Amino acid sequence: MKNNKLIAPSILAADFANLQRDIEMINSSEADYFHIDIMDGVFVPNISFGMPVLKAITKHAKKTIDVHLMIVDPDRFIDTFAALGANILSVHYEACTHLHRTLQAIKAAGMKAGVAINPHTNVALLEDVIHDIDLVCMMSVNPGFGGQSFIENTYKKIAQLKEIIFNNNASTLIEIDGGVTDQNAEKLVKAGADVLVAGSFVFKSDDPKSTIKKLKEITNK
Repeated sequence: MKNNKLIAPSILAADFANLQRDIEMINSSEADYFHIDIMDGVFVPNISFGMPVLKAITKHAKKTIDVHLMIVDPDRFIDTFAALGANILSVHYEACTHLHRTLQAIKAAGMKAGVAINPHTNVALLEDVIHDIDLVCMMSVNPGFGGQSFIENTYKKIAQLKEIIFNNNASTLIEIDGGVTDQNAEKLVKAGADVLVAGSFVFKSDDPKSTIKKLKEITNK
């Protein structure tokens, strides 16, 4: 059976004055995840939102809560994000001194464990813990801001990571975060991506729900 490709609208690009409206739109759409970026202004040069906003989102969201932590020392907050309803918690490879320990702690808290990697980070660095990773969030832009242009080297990195997953008989999903549009979605899944995060492309479109449907159709031909 063909692997279903997943679409994860990024809440960072939503209208924060009408957040419940946008959450309900995603609930009624063909999207699979809510992708939620938590930024601390230290690990990345921007601050997004924190626990109170996430709590408000999870109160209304009816789909998988995919939280991407762009923060230093994420271990401090693992139990907090579990309590707030995160289903997947991704930490940055670059922010974790003891990544294996962090992944075990995420799973012990009842969540799926994700690892995010910046554009300059070699995917080979994940091989020794690939069986502990449920999802790799591969940054296809530099983290910190929405609306950036897609980095073309991402396709090569997807193929390299897919080979590592295959060679180790792992079940890790590959998620692409940054610059995803209807122009590169098909090429990304053909390269080996399983989950596509789309922020500006969805929320700045005239009809976000139809845009999600279009991405779902393109990636699941």
